[in-house]
Amino acid sequence: MSNTIWSGRFSEPVSDLVKRYTASVSFDRRLASQDIRGSLAHAQMLVRQGIIQPVDLAAIERGLAQIAGEIERGEFEWSLEAEDVHLNIERRLTALIGDAGKRLHTGRSRNDQVATDIRLWLRDTLDTMDGLLQNFQKALLELAEAHADTPLPGFTHLQVAQPVTFGHHLLAYFEMLRRDRERFKDCRRRVNRLPLGAAALAGTTFPIDREWVAQALEFEGVCENSLDAVSDRDFAIEFCAAASLVMVHVSRFSEELILWMNPRVGFIDLADRFCTGSSIMPQKKNPDVPELARGKTGRVVGHLMGLLTLMKAQPLAYNKDNQEDKEPLFDTADTLIDTLRIFADLVPGIRVKPEAMAAALRQGYATATDLADYLVKCGLPFRDAHEAVARAVRAAELKGCDLPDLSLAELQAFSPLIEEDVFAVLTVAGSLAARDHIGGTAPEQVRAAIARARTYLSQ
Repeated sequence: MSNTIWSGRFSEPVSDLVKRYTASVSFDRRLASQDIRGSLAHAQMLVRQGIIQPVDLAAIERGLAQIAGEIERGEFEWSLEAEDVHLNIERRLTALIGDAGKRLHTGRSRNDQVATDIRLWLRDTLDTMDGLLQNFQKALLELAEAHADTPLPGFTHLQVAQPVTFGHHLLAYFEMLRRDRERFKDCRRRVNRLPLGAAALAGTTFPIDREWVAQALEFEGVCENSLDAVSDRDFAIEFCAAASLVMVHVSRFSEELILWMNPRVGFIDLADRFCTGSSIMPQKKNPDVPELARGKTGRVVGHLMGLLTLMKAQPLAYNKDNQEDKEPLFDTADTLIDTLRIFADLVPGIRVKPEAMAAALRQGYATATDLADYLVKCGLPFRDAHEAVARAVRAAELKGCDLPDLSLAELQAFSPLIEEDVFAVLTVAGSLAARDHIGGTAPEQVRAAIARARTYLSQ
């Protein structure tokens, strides 16, 4: 019984099955560096406040430094008996330095300790995430600049709609990632509040200085309510929600890569290192990375749903349920980090096939809206122009040709306002150039958007 910190209260030991069921050390050991960092700041504060002696602090600092080295070298012996990362480190510290190790937990609880560790870990993770998102953006920007004037069919309902440039299309994903970075930065502000000092749920009777600890650990402030401090997992849910949106954006991009790589479309090819073959069909080149990213999106969204359900209807304050927050949180971060790293590498390996894109633009009457706009500029009300062009498209379809392939006389049958200059309007280049405003797909506007994006990334 003496191995358990609460053994004095119980008349029989915890069963081995319950130990395995309740232990979290197999996954929360990744919080070790944050746990040590938080413990050092806590111990330093205890000395400043006269709660423990400087000699205790010196021993604690020496012991925690040794433990950090053991963990880094893979020499630390993790024990299921000690249940979690916190008690494993505390037990080893006490074995190394004696009573000083037992004094470290003065004025705190595992409840505020774990909440602090998770926030420290997530803050570090968010900083890593921002750099990875930026790398993904840079890769998209480079490819967009190389294809600022490469025509591509823009689709609605997966039907050819209007011409855009491939660079313009890629910049749409750049903007999605910009919003993702904004969400993570906003999330970080709420993560960066110190729970330590809330103790189990009500605060502590010791004269602690929470603000000093917050400053030492680079938190922007403290959690204002002790009950909320130990029981809140909003920050984890918010992170998983933002991560889910990133993965949704990645999945949209992945779906397009898969479609574009299909030989029936043939707009792009992916580098071989991101594809696999078939065990039976020698000709296959499968876009496994984008496909798996689509699948992993469901995994991340599932973790968000799991955390929301975990917290649903939980009474204040801390409950053991909250131990289940870590595995979905950790896996969400791991999945997203791996995905962002691989996509930042995948994008530069995309080989664009402009000829296939141009051929597709000749199949879907992509400049029909341009003809309608032309008629409006000639004085025809838009709804009448829409009707006239719709009839022209139907005629071209029956003839098996595109709108520019109709003769002037044939076009004039749908509106006498049409003149010879209409053929410049009906070209893909003319269609692109006409959309010359901020946010438009004109190549000059795409280049201007790329310049603005580079300024944004440099800030």
